[in-house]
Amino acid sequence: MSRAATPLTHKLAGRRAFITGGGSGLGLAFGELLAQDGWQIALLDRDAARLKTAARHLEGLGAERVATYTADVTDEAAFGHALADFAQSAGGALEFMANNAGVAVAGSVLDTPAADWRWALEINVLGVANGCRLALKYLKKADSAVLLNIASAAAFASAADMSAYNASKAAVVALTETLAQELAGTAVHAAVAMPGFVPTQLLSTARAPAEAMAMANKLMSSSRYTAERAAADMLKACARGKLYIVLPAAYERLWRLKRYWPGAFMALLKRTRARALARRAQSPRGGGSTART
Repeated sequence: MSRAATPLTHKLAGRRAFITGGGSGLGLAFGELLAQDGWQIALLDRDAARLKTAARHLEGLGAERVATYTADVTDEAAFGHALADFAQSAGGALEFMANNAGVAVAGSVLDTPAADWRWALEINVLGVANGCRLALKYLKKADSAVLLNIASAAAFASAADMSAYNASKAAVVALTETLAQELAGTAVHAAVAMPGFVPTQLLSTARAPAEAMAMANKLMSSSRYTAERAAADMLKACARGKLYIVLPAAYERLWRLKRYWPGAFMALLKRTRARALARRAQSPRGGGSTART
C-alpha cells in the first residue's frame, strides 16, 4: 500500500482493530481512517441502530470486514465475548485497541451525587481497565500492536465543577502509565490521548446541571477541532510511538505548563474561575459552570 489514510497502517501490518464507543464521534472517526486502508474492524457500542449505520458506512469506505457488538464496557462478560469472537474470527490477534467509550459528569465535589460518581468511574475507569485486560492477550499475539486509551485534557486541567469527570480521566492516564511500564519489552505500545473540546456525542448522555450543560454544548459546538482531525492526529502519534498524546496545540502548551510549573498553572486556573464567577455575578440570568470533553 503506497499511500495510507493513516501511517499506523504501515506500522501495524496485521490491520485488525477493535474500537469501543465506535458507533459515532471519535470512535467512528478512527474506523473511517482504518477502513480506507482495508482493515478488519470491530465496533462496540450500546446503540445497535447506530452500529448498523456505522458498519455500512465503513464497509463503503473499504473496510475488509466490519463486526459490530452491542454491549456496555462495564459488562465484563459481554465485552470479553465480543473481543474473543472478533479476534478468533480475525486470526486470533489484534493490532489496535481503542478504549474510547466514556461519559461526562459535571458538578462540584460537594454537589455531585454518589450515583453520578459511580457511573462515571465505572464507565470511564473500569470500562477502560476491562478493555485493557481483556484485549491484551490478543494484542500480545500480534507482531506489533497499539493499545490507545482515550482520556481528556480534564485529566490535567482539572477545572472546578467537574470533579467526577476530572478524577476519572486522570485515572485513565495513571492506568496507561502503569501499562507502559508493564508492557516494556513486549510488542504492545500503550498510549493515552488527552484531547480538548472535540464535537462528539459525549454530551448526549451527560449528567450535569442545566446551565453547565448549556455552557458545555456551547464550547463543544464552537470547537473547530473535529473528531476526524483528532482521530488522524491520534493515530499519527501512535505510529510515532508517543505515550502522551495531548491535542490540539493549545492544550499541549497547557499540559507542559502544568508539568513544569504546577504552581503557576493552578494560579491560572484560579484566575480564570474568578473571572468566570465575576461575569456570572454581573449577568442578569446568573450562570453555570464549565464542562470539558
